[in-house]
Amino acid sequence: MMKIINTALVSMCTCSIIFFATQGSANSEFQQWMQQQSQGVSAQKKEFQEYKDKRDKEFTAFLKSQWKPVDIVKGEVLDEAPKPDVMPVAEPPPAPTVTPAIKPVVISVPQPTPVKQPETAPQAVVPSGRPVDIDFFGRQVRFYYDASLNQRLNSRINKDTVSDYWSALSRSEYQDLLKQLDEQKSSLQLNDWAYASLIHKLAMAIDNNRRNESALLSWFLLAKSGYKARIAFDNSTIYLLIPSKQAMFEISYFTFSGKRYYAVEFEGNKQKLGQVYTYDGEYPDANKEFDMQVTSVVASNDKDARRHLSFDFEGKRYNIDVTYDRGRVKFFGTYPQLNLDMYFGSDVYKVTATPLQKQLAVHMKGMSEQQAVNFLLRFVQTSLKYQTDEQQFGEENYLFPEETLFYPYSDCEDRAVLFAWLVRSLLGMQVVGLDYPGHVAAAVHFNETVSGDSVDYQGKRYVVTDPTYINASAGMTMPDFKNFRPTVINY
Repeated sequence: MMKIINTALVSMCTCSIIFFATQGSANSEFQQWMQQQSQGVSAQKKEFQEYKDKRDKEFTAFLKSQWKPVDIVKGEVLDEAPKPDVMPVAEPPPAPTVTPAIKPVVISVPQPTPVKQPETAPQAVVPSGRPVDIDFFGRQVRFYYDASLNQRLNSRINKDTVSDYWSALSRSEYQDLLKQLDEQKSSLQLNDWAYASLIHKLAMAIDNNRRNESALLSWFLLAKSGYKARIAFDNSTIYLLIPSKQAMFEISYFTFSGKRYYAVEFEGNKQKLGQVYTYDGEYPDANKEFDMQVTSVVASNDKDARRHLSFDFEGKRYNIDVTYDRGRVKFFGTYPQLNLDMYFGSDVYKVTATPLQKQLAVHMKGMSEQQAVNFLLRFVQTSLKYQTDEQQFGEENYLFPEETLFYPYSDCEDRAVLFAWLVRSLLGMQVVGLDYPGHVAAAVHFNETVSGDSVDYQGKRYVVTDPTYINASAGMTMPDFKNFRPTVINY
């Protein structure tokens, strides 16, 4: 029995030796594999770092030599034709010619597009570096950054100081900050202008509101984010320049290779430039132009405010409560002026859209198309007070629908844009803008016969609807513009 046990123990010991020897061999092989992988990753990181260093060294050298003087072109001005200071009032409309046999218009309150609610991106792991908090149109956002991103311009502005500044920024640990910016862009659902505004606010915070330094840092971060950002400078100021897919108005620019680069300001100010120095070239892999299209959620912070509006229609008084998002209104205040089609085609945030649509839809129930359109006309014509942009802002200033509902006054193009959105979203009818010299109205394609003034566009008849001509119904053109052929604004 003892022999059997001893034999078994010997066998077990032998197996254990073989097992641990095999396990040790496996561990050794695994460790070798891990070491090879680590070396591969390290090699890749080293290769990528060398590529980045090479790219920045070449760009730094380029910046030391490729500057030339250019004369900035003054920004184009929007419609300069004078607008009437006081809107005419139409004669009381005749009794409706629509017969009861016409079926009621179909009214629908669209459900907000199911998108994830904008929110500040959470930080699962707190990045290293200095913390900085910024107020992004009412939403608090925190970033962590490498202290070496806070550089000072200690000498007069010239190509060498700019080149050295880029070189210093490129040697910082900026990759983690770019990752944070990208996460916030995704979480807050920012369009290109909002993303650039976020970078501007961050750069101002890092550089203690030093304008020139923050312009350089914004340039650096935008270029590293893949945008075709450039800078220009004169003796005292550095200007950030960006290209846009859409034309911007009243913003100075210069043109290279057929593309305009606009000297933008994110505080809503207008810059007047003379001769400056700039360069013609792009940072490697920076190929994105700015798309100024406004989404329905960008820059919202859900801090809403209310406004009460009232109007009369067919002998009855109507009361409407309007809600608007404060963050969106502030954001729109920084937006460059664009072509009118961008305003007609803009969407409205649900905080404003849904309550307004629901209230109006209840009152329009059972109306014909013509009645419903006239109801919306009267709402825009008479519940809002009129002033020209020159009177209210001191300059031309096109407004998005939410701005029109926020500001105490509005003029013709603002009302046309708001009216077009209401007809399109509530009635599902086709609407175009009408651009007259010094005036903007709208026109609606009806499914029923409606008499009055109209325009033909793409084989369809659009009846004139003027939300500025007080008490005017569909088919009535403002008297001063009856002899003009308007330009149709499609979007």
